Amino acid sequence: MHSLSLHLHLTEFWRGILPTVAWGIGLVWVLRTYDLVSRVPAMPNLTMMDWDEMPEGLPTLTVVVPARDEVEKIGATLEALLAADYPALRVLVVDDRSKDGTGELVDRYVEEYAERQRSRKPGKRPVGPERLDAIHITDLPEGWLGKTFALMVATENSDSEYLLFTDADVLFSPSVLRRALVYARDAEADHLVVLPTVQVKSWGEGVLLGFMQALGVWVSRPWKVEDPKARRDVAGIGAFNLVRRQALDEIGGWLPQRMVVLEDVTLGRRMKAAGMRERLAFAPGMVLVHWASGWGGLLRTTTKNLFAAFNFQPLLVLLASLWIGIFFLLPLLGLAWLPTLLPSLLILCCIGATYRVLGGVSWIDARYGWFYPVGALGVIYAMLRSMVVVSVTRGVVWRGTTYPLRELRPHNNPLKWDREANRQIDRETKAQRTARRFADSRKRRGTRKG
Repeated sequence: MHSLSLHLHLTEFWRGILPTVAWGIGLVWVLRTYDLVSRVPAMPNLTMMDWDEMPEGLPTLTVVVPARDEVEKIGATLEALLAADYPALRVLVVDDRSKDGTGELVDRYVEEYAERQRSRKPGKRPVGPERLDAIHITDLPEGWLGKTFALMVATENSDSEYLLFTDADVLFSPSVLRRALVYARDAEADHLVVLPTVQVKSWGEGVLLGFMQALGVWVSRPWKVEDPKARRDVAGIGAFNLVRRQALDEIGGWLPQRMVVLEDVTLGRRMKAAGMRERLAFAPGMVLVHWASGWGGLLRTTTKNLFAAFNFQPLLVLLASLWIGIFFLLPLLGLAWLPTLLPSLLILCCIGATYRVLGGVSWIDARYGWFYPVGALGVIYAMLRSMVVVSVTRGVVWRGTTYPLRELRPHNNPLKWDREANRQIDRETKAQRTARRFADSRKRRGTRKG
C-alpha cells in the first residue's frame, strides 16, 4: 500500500512538472527564434549593391591558401582567385608537405601566371591579382599543427594590410574580395568572417548540414558577433577569415594557438577576447565550399573537430548530447501527451522558422527541416564517435600526421583566451593604478615643498 502511494505521488509530481518544463523550453525557443527572425535578415549581405565598389585607398590584401594533398581541388580554387577583380591582391599558396603532386601543380600555376603578367600588353587594364606565389614546407617543427604552422609561415612572408585565410577547396566569385574589403573598411573591422555557401550534393549532406546550422545559432548568435559585450558569441570560418594585419600582430599572431585544432574559431575567440572589432556578413553564392562527400564523408571530417571543440572532455560531450536530446528530440515525444502538446508544437514551429530563415542566407533547402530528428541523431553520433576515436587512438589524426592528446589538451580550452585576456586587463589596470598613485605621491610631495 505504501509503495502504491509513493508511485502515485511520483506520477502526480511528474504530471505537474513535465508541462512546466515543456513550456519553459518552448519559451526559450520562442525568444531565440524571435531574435533570429528579426535580426538575421538585417545583417550585412555582400551581394547587395551597397558593397559593389572599390575600397577607399585600395588596401593591400594577401589571400593565404594552405594546402596539403589537395591536387584534385586546388586548381579550381586558384582559377577562381586569379579571376578576382581586385587589383591590390596577392595570392600566396603554402604547400604543407604534400605528397600527391600539389606542390608541382601550384608551381606550374605560379610560372604560367607570371608569364601571363609579363606578356600583358602595356596600358591594358590588369585582370587578376598582382602576384601569385608559393611557399613549400618540407618539415613540421615540434609543437605545431601543420595548418597553423603553414598560416604562421604565410603571415611572416606577407606585409599586406589585410590577410584572408582560406582553404584549398573554396571557390570565390570575382567581386567578393573587393566587397568584403569595402565592408571591412566601412565597419572598421579587425576580423571579418563571411559565411560560405555550402554546396549540398546529397540528401545525407543536406540533413546533417541543415541541422548543424540550426544548432549553430545556439552555440553562437550571428547577430551578436559584433557586440563586444557578447564574449561567447564569436565567429570563425576556415573558408573566409579576413583579418587586419596589425590586429593579428597585436594578439601575438599564430604562436599562441600553435596546437589548436579549431584554428578558425579560435582566431575569432582570441580577437573577441582582445577587444578587437569582429564582424560577420553573408554573401550567398559568392563563397562556395563542398565540405565533404555524403553522410559518411561529413562524419569522417568532423572526427578531428568535434571532440576538440569540448577540449577533449568526455563529460562535456555527454552533456551536449543530452542538451540536443532535450531541446530538439524531446518535443517530438511531447506530441503524444495532451498537457505537452501545445509547447511541443510551438517548439517545432520555431525549428521550422529557424530552418527557413537560415536557408535564405545559406542556400541549404529549408525542407531538410522535416528530417531534423535524423540530423540531430547524426550530430550526436558524430560527437560520440569523435570522442571514442580520439580517446582510443590517444590523439588526433589530421592529414596523415598524428598529434598526441596530451599535447593538445592544454591548448584547446575554449575559455582559455577569455581568461588570458582578463589577466592582461588586470595587469594593465594594476599598472595604471600604480602609475596614478606614483603621480599623486609626486604631486603631494611637490605641494608640501611649495
